[in-house]
Amino acid sequence: MNPSEPQPALICLDWGTSSLRAYLLDGAGEVLAQQQRPWGIMNLPEPLEHAPPAQVPPAQANDARFKHALQDTCGPWIQAHPHLPLLACGMVGSAQGWREAPYLASPTTLGGLAQSLGVVTRHQGMPLHIVPGLLQSGSLPNVMRGEETQVLGVLATCANGAEQPLLIGLPGTHSKWVHAQGQQIHHFLTFMTGEVFAALKNHTLLGKTMQPAQTPDDDAFRKGLQVVRSGAHPAGLLSHLFSTRTLGLTGQLPPTAQADYLSGLLIGHEMAGLALHLQASTQPLPQVVLCGEPDLCRRYSIALQCWDLGTPMLAASATVRGLWRIALQAGLVDGHAKPASLTEGTFQ
Repeated sequence: MNPSEPQPALICLDWGTSSLRAYLLDGAGEVLAQQQRPWGIMNLPEPLEHAPPAQVPPAQANDARFKHALQDTCGPWIQAHPHLPLLACGMVGSAQGWREAPYLASPTTLGGLAQSLGVVTRHQGMPLHIVPGLLQSGSLPNVMRGEETQVLGVLATCANGAEQPLLIGLPGTHSKWVHAQGQQIHHFLTFMTGEVFAALKNHTLLGKTMQPAQTPDDDAFRKGLQVVRSGAHPAGLLSHLFSTRTLGLTGQLPPTAQADYLSGLLIGHEMAGLALHLQASTQPLPQVVLCGEPDLCRRYSIALQCWDLGTPMLAASATVRGLWRIALQAGLVDGHAKPASLTEGTFQ
């Protein structure tokens, strides 16, 4: 081992429903190595050695699957550095996860999250700490689990904690829009846009005439946005959805463009809801930051500008930065973080 080279300081895990991503970080929070496996909490591997299923209590069998997933993903790191702390975020802390890390009430701070970590005791190694999710109470409660870590990672890129208010967009299966500032998460909205798109495309009549496109059809996407934005067809989402079929039947929308048009309709209605939410606030429009899959962020950037909500900034590696920031605050590591910055939204 060369003492002049960066030394491992933390193993962090982004453990969701469908996949497990693991990162080995140095004392500045920079990634030394990473691994990805399909071992989300709903797709855990079977242990290599176990008693017949009838002889193993369900909880014990589940524990063995999680242990195997951890070992398969980052076992060599743990073996080479047995005293490194482990920190995870995501659905691993849900009621269906390895150990439940109960929701923390929102609004909350970085310190509040760091002081409320769940713990999985590992008899032959360091414990696994789990970041709790957030619960926003009210007549229509809201929750997040995993996104809170992304938000803290975004905040870490803002000139090391600048106090400007941010609206952080996390597009995906359940898109989140989070109001945050400094080290605090204030409140958030959730839109089931991605899940509804997948359900409509794969399990309804709308998907029957769709054909894959070689490249995204931005014209069709913008057409969907404009149907919502123009107000010329005010019948609402359920009426707009059927136009995906009728425009195809009348030859106005090619099969390869129908999925992008449908995406435009759904993201358009999300933008309309977000705009109403922002209009209800007496505060100036905050800086918008997007964090997510690049092509999806590109689409959301188009939609935000269509609704005059500004040109968003982009944040990368937010989950890793968020986990590092939580580990520092919780005292799991004694290190520092290199400054990072947001980038302008230059989507191709």
